[in-house]
Amino acid sequence: MSDNKIILPDQASQEQKHVQVRKMFNSISGNYDKLNKVITFGMEKGWKKNVYNLVAAKSPNKILDIATGTGDMLLLFANSKASEIIGTDISEGMLAVAEEKVKQLGLENRIKLDQQDAENLEFPNNTFDAISITYGIRNFENLDKCLQEIYRVTAPGGQLIVLETSVPQNFILKSGHLIYTKWIMPLLSRMFSKDKTAYKYLSKSALNFPYGEALKKRFEQAGYTDVKIMPQFFGASSIYQGIKK
Repeated sequence: MSDNKIILPDQASQEQKHVQVRKMFNSISGNYDKLNKVITFGMEKGWKKNVYNLVAAKSPNKILDIATGTGDMLLLFANSKASEIIGTDISEGMLAVAEEKVKQLGLENRIKLDQQDAENLEFPNNTFDAISITYGIRNFENLDKCLQEIYRVTAPGGQLIVLETSVPQNFILKSGHLIYTKWIMPLLSRMFSKDKTAYKYLSKSALNFPYGEALKKRFEQAGYTDVKIMPQFFGASSIYQGIKK
């Protein structure tokens, strides 16, 4: 794992990462929920509930879910007492799926969706009491710039909660995780996408993204304090929580 290695959906392409990522997620948006459920063996549902519990525990008034994808976190946040719930994503395809979910549940008045790039959020400073990112932060083109931008729109006393892939520390579990991520996950992903770049990228990005103390340090460099790491399923994924003083 290298903190500085940039993993692209198509390494041969001259397009910037955010452009490639948008196109890739547009291509798999219709099957993304099924894919995510399969490659995590359904466990991501419980992990997302853990994110919700951390957010809801502080009774936020304004919640932002970045890289909201198909909107699973937004539907959970609708159970909170927040007066404003917004989901942003760079992919119009993913947002279309999220919008359909919101409409089916009659939550149009509770949840708002907007296509935005996390590097240039269209919100004033100190806006949100809680910001979440679930399995999206590793897709950012410039991680540090995005974290700085997210910090900018976090209200004082507010928190950033991130759920992302990580690597178990136990040697046996780490070895099994490597085999699964490098070989099995791409095979499973192929079942849901004809786009070879998609399933290769999902595996490579998971293996190369900074995790644990390395990602905690990036939180702190952006300005967040009291950063906590909460491993999920022996560290196959981790939840990170940072506070803006």
